[in-house]
Amino acid sequence: MSAGTEKIDVTVADVTPVNELVTRFRFVRSDGGPMPTFSGGAHTVVEMQDGGRTRLNPYSLMSDPADRSGFSISVRRDDAGRGGSLYMHTKVHQGMKMVVSNPVNLFSLDLRARKHLMIAGGIGITPFMAQIKQLTAMNGNFELHYAVRTAALATYADELHATHPTRVHIYHDDRGEAIKLERLLDGQPLGTHLYVCGPKGMIAWVRKSAEELGWPREAVHHEEFLAPASGKPFEVKLALSNKVIKVGENQSLLEAIEEAGVDAPYLCRGGACGQCETDVIGYDGKFLHNDHWLTDDQKSGGKKIMPCVSRFEGKTLVLDR
Repeated sequence: MSAGTEKIDVTVADVTPVNELVTRFRFVRSDGGPMPTFSGGAHTVVEMQDGGRTRLNPYSLMSDPADRSGFSISVRRDDAGRGGSLYMHTKVHQGMKMVVSNPVNLFSLDLRARKHLMIAGGIGITPFMAQIKQLTAMNGNFELHYAVRTAALATYADELHATHPTRVHIYHDDRGEAIKLERLLDGQPLGTHLYVCGPKGMIAWVRKSAEELGWPREAVHHEEFLAPASGKPFEVKLALSNKVIKVGENQSLLEAIEEAGVDAPYLCRGGACGQCETDVIGYDGKFLHNDHWLTDDQKSGGKKIMPCVSRFEGKTLVLDR
């Protein structure tokens, strides 16, 4: 692991199926010591040794930030994904030794807020689990609106509603239930902060609606870890390292750089934090920008790339690495 994401040797303490798609994993330190502190909204990067390949995937921490005995994450199985979630579901077992990173928080609560309005979709509920525990401990004011496909796939919905019946509202797609977003956003008291985590379409919908209703940009928070896209293999020259590397069809540019033994910074590996932003020295071809960090001008300017999620098609790409 790299650039501020120091690793922790852990043992898998529990593997708990939550529903047909989601499984919860609990990690404890292999040396028996306490886990590092974190705040609600933080994530950890889990290292997976999958045959001859190392996978590094970020997952939101959902356990109580006050509990330093272990970290808990929930992983949704994606049969059409790149393999990380399938590895977690099929290879990870109780007692297994693994490696995770120190927590990093790119989705923290703004504790100046008078109220915290949370909107979640699907597995996007996980960071809110820790945030709600944190706010409950400090008697914070919060309200959660959680959209799910079906009751059977409503991850932690029953638990949340039972614990906070007046604060948690569940919407089932198969019952035709939907969040009345405009009414919800328009009726909040001054000093409310808005948080959204879930599918890309939901995040865009909530952010656009908030902007149109005049919400201050600094009061709207979102988190979305993008999975690296597959694509045509391509070749890259690393100018500082004097190496030429090949990026495979199902490999990210960041993974290829790391495989070549070149250190590259990262925090989220999902196009959100900006830590792996890399200067482009030269190119002949086109960029496939998949991040939501670079501005439109930066993407069209051909001077920057986010190697964690973006790709390239063409003859030549030279990076300042």
